[in-house]
Amino acid sequence: MRYLRHFPERLGGEPISSPATPSGGIWLHAVSVGEVISSAAVLRELRERSPGLPLYVSMTTLAGREVAKDKLGGLADRVFYAPIDYAFAVRRVLRRIRPSVVVVLETEIWPVLYREAKRAGASLVIVNGRISSRAFSSYRSWSVFFKQVLQWPDAIFAQSEPDRERYIQIGAPPGIVKVLGNLKYDAVPPRSERPQPVRQVMEQLRPTTIWIAASTMPGRDSEDVDEDQTVIEAFQQLAPSHPGLFLILAPRKPERFEVVEQLLSDSGVRFQVRSRSTIDPELTLPCVLLLDSIGELAGLFPLADVVFMGGSLARRGGHNLLEPAACGCAIVTGPHLENFAAIAQEFREHYAMLEIGEPSELAPAIEKLIGDPGLREDLSAGATELIAKHRGATKKAVAEILKWQDLAVPRAIPGAWSRPLLWALSKIWTAATEGKRLKDTLRARRLNTPVISVGGIGMGGAGKTPMVEYLAERVKGAGFQPAILTRGYRRRSIARRVVVHAGEKVPVSLTGDEAQTLIRAGHAHLGIGADRAWTGRLLEEMYQPGVFLLDDGFQHWRLARDLDIVLIDALNPFSGGAVFPLGGLREPLSALRRADAFVITRTVEEREYRGLRNHLSALNTRAPIFRAIVEPLYWVNERTQQPGHPPEGPLAAFCGLANPASFWESLKTLRIQPAFTWTFGDHHGYQWTELQRLAQQARIHSSCVLLTTEKDAANLPERAGEILMNASVELYWLKIGIQVDDEAGLMALIKSKLVTVAGARGNYRIKNRN
Repeated sequence: MRYLRHFPERLGGEPISSPATPSGGIWLHAVSVGEVISSAAVLRELRERSPGLPLYVSMTTLAGREVAKDKLGGLADRVFYAPIDYAFAVRRVLRRIRPSVVVVLETEIWPVLYREAKRAGASLVIVNGRISSRAFSSYRSWSVFFKQVLQWPDAIFAQSEPDRERYIQIGAPPGIVKVLGNLKYDAVPPRSERPQPVRQVMEQLRPTTIWIAASTMPGRDSEDVDEDQTVIEAFQQLAPSHPGLFLILAPRKPERFEVVEQLLSDSGVRFQVRSRSTIDPELTLPCVLLLDSIGELAGLFPLADVVFMGGSLARRGGHNLLEPAACGCAIVTGPHLENFAAIAQEFREHYAMLEIGEPSELAPAIEKLIGDPGLREDLSAGATELIAKHRGATKKAVAEILKWQDLAVPRAIPGAWSRPLLWALSKIWTAATEGKRLKDTLRARRLNTPVISVGGIGMGGAGKTPMVEYLAERVKGAGFQPAILTRGYRRRSIARRVVVHAGEKVPVSLTGDEAQTLIRAGHAHLGIGADRAWTGRLLEEMYQPGVFLLDDGFQHWRLARDLDIVLIDALNPFSGGAVFPLGGLREPLSALRRADAFVITRTVEEREYRGLRNHLSALNTRAPIFRAIVEPLYWVNERTQQPGHPPEGPLAAFCGLANPASFWESLKTLRIQPAFTWTFGDHHGYQWTELQRLAQQARIHSSCVLLTTEKDAANLPERAGEILMNASVELYWLKIGIQVDDEAGLMALIKSKLVTVAGARGNYRIKNRN
């Protein structure tokens, strides 16, 4: 039933409660419990290096999901079942989370996932890769197939040199396979409290010796060893001479829990089942605790005097020795450690484990360790020395993951069925756009004042309005009086031209929502109209500006410009990589050759965006590339129109943006986790009924505060703050700013252009200011 309950996730679906997902994150795929536990250290290191980075973890098994929910809280933004390896399911996940890198832990080779990750522009990295000797023979027989699949990863980081050689022999290009070490050497012994039932048993019994039989397995066939039966028999041999002995028996597979319980019952030993709600008050030592749970074993290793690692007497290839070794345990294993051959050999060389050959040797080995504290200390010291020698793989792996993240340029994957039609329509759009550009360029008019265009290549928001506001403030501070030309998208006024004096208050119906942000800032006079050349001449007559800033002007060819600044949204760099409607581009990427400068917007401080920079440089070798960070400045109370911070407590949020993930990321930067979010379409004009529903939803989620953007605040009905206050809900909107990494370089470029244009046109107003 648990499998079926989450089956939609395996088809690429998501829980209803999942929030909107920003692009550029990291998707780690872990198979089951061991890989999930290994991922925790990686996630912790990623969080430390890049706190705002979206992190997602998928797994295949029910047990892995349970452990992930318990161990990865606060580390992963989302935990989900990996999609089945069919294109439709994998694409649904890739479209939803839009990762910049997919990290596959250990041995999972999924052909469709590999292929689709690369099609989506994500880097693909295998970390902690290993191929056991048993699996290698099977993989080698399919080497023709694997050779093709293993061309897709960008890098394979193997645990050991034998693992590296095996990857190469089944078809991986030698140049991409490197030895990085084993993440499990970096495992930190859990410090969490023991589970309540275990704690109660320990307090009641107060054992003098604790033996853990970990990850025990049944035999591979009828002739093989049943490790649970062997452990129980060994316990029966030891119990008479060790009255304080306490055995924690932890079967590897959940389906074995009832079987082992029956074995214990049939043997006649005293035992307690961990999942039972009550502890038997008559339970006495020596006795057994059956650990019929998932994810708790690692937290119990620090209690153990001796650990027997299962899967090694039965022909199962062994299990991970590093978790008990990291806790300083004295370890006993059987001879079958083929799955961890390199690790086992080093344990032998460092005298870090006691290896037995037959089931009959288990009881004597445990007896020997119980009775010889010095031997236990020697084994513990050998394991501690070995672990210290190999620590550091996690930091190396994270450095590589972040490197490949920085080199990625994610893109959208169109649906297979719609692609032919959308491709044909995009060709029509491209031809029509190019015809319009040629026509408008031939008839373009030039103003007497220099024009700096701020535009984009894709549909939707890239931060153009905040960038225009930023430039208006900077050029004004440099001594150039700016004026802004904008279309006034979705304004309801029939006036062909609207001129707004700097600082003047005018209704949104006259200007449109985005222009209100520029009006509130008050840095420049504003001209609004579809014909920006005509509107610009009017502004020249009225105010004689020193420079025009043309908002969203890259495709407004009817007005000649002197500098084209093109914004590239780091969250969606090339709008799917194809022209509308196949993608979200207004023009082909070749149009970027017209740009005089690029500004990558919505970046994060810790990234260099080398992949995106390389792509832009290949398209346009002459344009310098700058990087801009969105900076939340302060909150404004809509009712009072005064800056102020939202009160403590649950908060609800809504927005109507082309890229709502940018607002959710700003909230995340401010450490705000909304109790409720609602997304509307771009430029949405809010109605009273919608505000009432938002207020009602906020109260349902125990919130008395609604948060939104400055752009959305411009689209609210009049006196919205006062009316919402009557419903006991306050509304705050966020004022954001822009910070450019090389502001001096950008301003030098702008000043140089202004002075050059002034000299050519005899514009002494500009020259005299410099």
